Amino acid sequence: MSEFQKGLVWMRRDLRCTDNATLTQALATCREVYAVFVFDTTILAGLPSDDRRVAFIHDSVAELAGTLESAGGALIVCHGDPTVEIPSLATSLGVQAVFAGRDYEPAAVARDRAVARSLDEIGIVFEAVKDQVIFEVNEILTAQGEPYSVFTPYQRAWLKQVRPVDLAPHGRKGELRRLAVPPGGARPLPSLASLGFDVPAARRMAIPAGESGARQLLDDFLPRMAHYHERRDYPAVRGPSYLSVHLRFGTISIRTLAREAHAAMLKGGDAGSGAQTWLSELIWREFYFMILHHHPEVVGRAFKPAYDAIEWASGKGADANFLAWCEGQTGYPLVDAAMRQINQTGYMHNRLRMVTASFLVKDLGIDWRRGEAYFARALNDFDLAANNGGWQWAASTGCDAQPYFRIFNPITQSEKFDPQGRFIRKYVPELADLPDKALHAPWRADAQTLLDAKVTLGRDYPQPLVAHDVARKETLARYAVVKTPAVSGNYEDADTD
Repeated sequence: MSEFQKGLVWMRRDLRCTDNATLTQALATCREVYAVFVFDTTILAGLPSDDRRVAFIHDSVAELAGTLESAGGALIVCHGDPTVEIPSLATSLGVQAVFAGRDYEPAAVARDRAVARSLDEIGIVFEAVKDQVIFEVNEILTAQGEPYSVFTPYQRAWLKQVRPVDLAPHGRKGELRRLAVPPGGARPLPSLASLGFDVPAARRMAIPAGESGARQLLDDFLPRMAHYHERRDYPAVRGPSYLSVHLRFGTISIRTLAREAHAAMLKGGDAGSGAQTWLSELIWREFYFMILHHHPEVVGRAFKPAYDAIEWASGKGADANFLAWCEGQTGYPLVDAAMRQINQTGYMHNRLRMVTASFLVKDLGIDWRRGEAYFARALNDFDLAANNGGWQWAASTGCDAQPYFRIFNPITQSEKFDPQGRFIRKYVPELADLPDKALHAPWRADAQTLLDAKVTLGRDYPQPLVAHDVARKETLARYAVVKTPAVSGNYEDADTD
């Protein structure tokens, strides 16, 4: 039975009609349902005019608007501050409730509280709905009722608790008939230019947008999922799902992905291992959401407070090294190829996110927060919880059981995960003619090999910024001064990750 005559669904990180928990709840409790998307000026104002993420969102919103229109409804699109736009729109439409998918980022939490207060003042209910995770906030706790701070026990608890109902899709056929068109009809979708953005075709993402684009990528990945655990670490191999940006903006639901992975895992066999590894990655995402919710101080500070005492490299030398890292000019081919990939495409392979982060923090001695901020600007799939969690993992300042002396060796990582140099040659073409053996550490090549490949170090390609073995010792000394609980392990062996 309907509880409200009219409701408004505020679509944010759920740009889809299929398996949309927020939309489903609104349709189940309201006789008429309006839908709105706000191009948030408080976010857009800080982005460059050619930000490819805005183009992806714009394309996805356009598809969503078409889907809602085909179902008999419409998508209202606003451009402004949602703390102003949402209460104003709710009032003009005469709704009794506003529904939105629950967000866990501190700024979003503050925004939603502000909107809820404004709505409450005019007698309108604000309903936050769980949609972007399987389990949230306090749904996975230790036996003592505390949030987990280490991933592996969290994952065990997640897998023990999950049930088919948790992964079931939301929504039923026929419910969309309750979608409503605003008086006077929906306003046309504003152009990118009118929003203040100009994203040339060459800058746009190389993956299809919208719910249809997500489905296309999932259909491509499902036959490959069985081999995910074998292929995911090799950047020149089509191993990942490439769905992270779709998951970020909600053009596909987490339930759809987790259901596919969980079902394949339970079947076991050869396909089960790949599915289990992929599901683990989806659980990592939820773990970081949980950490951000319970520990919002990680935005800008170390999860392990003792590590805030580390003295990071600073001054002109550190600034020059940071710029070289950003531009893919460190002298370490795999690191440089990865940084050029993110600069050119907005995407970076997951293994390389770990390698480049470790290099910045533990080879160059630069504060992890500078790298985190760079990735936040550059990544198509930037998500605060995952980005912060990943960088703190790499810097050993976060919620991870591994000690600080885990330091990725950029040369052995290159030799192991790009042995033929296919990825390096694509993004560092000046080294393309080097033989495989010399490609991973060109400064070790003899003069004739470099001459044959037409490579002059310091001119065509930089000398390495640092010597890894020397930088590693400096990092061990930098971290050792921090008073942390005793850990066991072999410092030398830890360099082989």
